[in-house]
Amino acid sequence: MRVLIAEDEPLLADDLARRLTRLWPELDIVANVRDGPAARQALIDLAPDAAFLDIRMPGLSGLEVATAAHPGCGVVFVTAHDEHAVAAFEQAAVDYLLKPVSDERLEKCLYRLRQPRPAADAELLARLRTLLQPAAAPLRWLRALVGETVHLVAVEEICYLQSSDKYTSVLTRDREFLLRTPLKEMLPQLDPDLFWQVHRGTVVNTRQIRSAERSPSGRLTLHLRDRVEILTVSRAYAHLFRQM
Repeated sequence: MRVLIAEDEPLLADDLARRLTRLWPELDIVANVRDGPAARQALIDLAPDAAFLDIRMPGLSGLEVATAAHPGCGVVFVTAHDEHAVAAFEQAAVDYLLKPVSDERLEKCLYRLRQPRPAADAELLARLRTLLQPAAAPLRWLRALVGETVHLVAVEEICYLQSSDKYTSVLTRDREFLLRTPLKEMLPQLDPDLFWQVHRGTVVNTRQIRSAERSPSGRLTLHLRDRVEILTVSRAYAHLFRQM
């Protein structure tokens, strides 16, 4: 199978290419491009069997690029959007991957690509087109009620967030606040380049990561700059730290 990758983040693009070839050695990556116009031209000139398209790219969106795919090309959209949107497309002919993509999810995608499949259908593209609407600006401040006092916490001061039942613990360098908002509701409002989910109930400020260590058993842990706690990274998110 001949594959095109279109991703404007070089590290993410190279990591995806490396993982694809590891999971499917016979796969041939014919192009790895960084913007929409280049991706569209590669689709026309190279006619790949499959294309992994970032939805938001300079020049043209992944959805606009996909209109140039030839019949039979398996289009896989890749995005950092909320996981609740992904569930709507799980059984669709066109696959849809949420960043960060786990190896397990990538294997499932490759299995689908191996099966006879039609090109992207117009209905699915129309449903995905809503993702092109301008995204709301990420949160800059959190309001935390302590007694009768409302504290404004700048998001860049957060070291990490921890899920606590229906609440979220927000830990800064020297304080801990408890918000009456579940972590899963807060996550889509945080800047995905600044905050990474590293466990089902843990989100870390990437600027706070001092080091990532792997034990002989393969367990990955994070050491922070301004907190003494050691955070555990689940296997589903371990690939985020391959470059560290």
